[in-house]
Amino acid sequence: MSLWRLRQALARPGWALGRLMVDVRSPLVFGPRMASLRDPKREGAYPHDPAEQERVREQLVAAGFDVRAIDLDVAAYRRFIAAAGYERFPLYYAGGRAPGFHEKGLEHFLALELLRLGPGDVYVDVASQNSPVPEIYGRISGARVFRQDLSYSAGVHGERIGGDAARMPVADGFASAIALHNAFEHFEGDSDARFVTEACRVLRPGGRLCIAPLFLAARYVVQTDPAVWPREGVPFEADAEVACARGWRDRHGRFYDVPHLVSRVRDSLRGARLTVFVVGNAREIDPAVYLKFVALIERD
Repeated sequence: MSLWRLRQALARPGWALGRLMVDVRSPLVFGPRMASLRDPKREGAYPHDPAEQERVREQLVAAGFDVRAIDLDVAAYRRFIAAAGYERFPLYYAGGRAPGFHEKGLEHFLALELLRLGPGDVYVDVASQNSPVPEIYGRISGARVFRQDLSYSAGVHGERIGGDAARMPVADGFASAIALHNAFEHFEGDSDARFVTEACRVLRPGGRLCIAPLFLAARYVVQTDPAVWPREGVPFEADAEVACARGWRDRHGRFYDVPHLVSRVRDSLRGARLTVFVVGNAREIDPAVYLKFVALIERD
């Protein structure tokens, strides 16, 4: 266990117990559960391969997507990190000091830039759980902020929206901006397509939805860690290759190929416009950053 994980364990005993149980049982259950899984499957995390990502970009263009290159302003990113004040959130990547933090910081920065939040906006942070993003976005932009998560009590309670993100208990045109940070890939079954349609209902005309990252690959893949499966298992689409990643600690992470991006996302837009941004220099921020594609959906 890393020093950061140890600090998290001391601060959050319940979290620590759950993680410890996964670590202890992983060698015992990973192999048998993977063996029981139908084909096609593979062992190991799906690679973020630059050559494959370039092929995906070409396929997006060929399929008629609006694809735009974006180069990061590294100085602007550093200013955002300073203004965000992640040190106020010591349990979130050790206040911005833990490994992997810059992937999250970059997701937050790019979404804020693309959403162009201001004082007149109503922003919903989807799959927010304990994220510091709503507080940061509200303080920086002056927007009114809400946080949504399946783990919250059902209904709207102050700034919290509880329940299924694909069936939010809010009026049509409730929000002007929505974002998901490293969350959309975890939407299982058809909840990804249903969420896109729901977001188009929840957004007012001119509203924007940002998905960062949007995980894309040359073939349709769902990544999973069998060690964290519930007793009943996890359903995977029959046409998806399943990548079993030892120690990943998540049950579902979807990588769209272009045909599935069309059928599951673009075909669910209800007339809204989808732009896919291709980030060219993310690793100038940190070599560990894996963000490559970002989706922006805009209502007319």
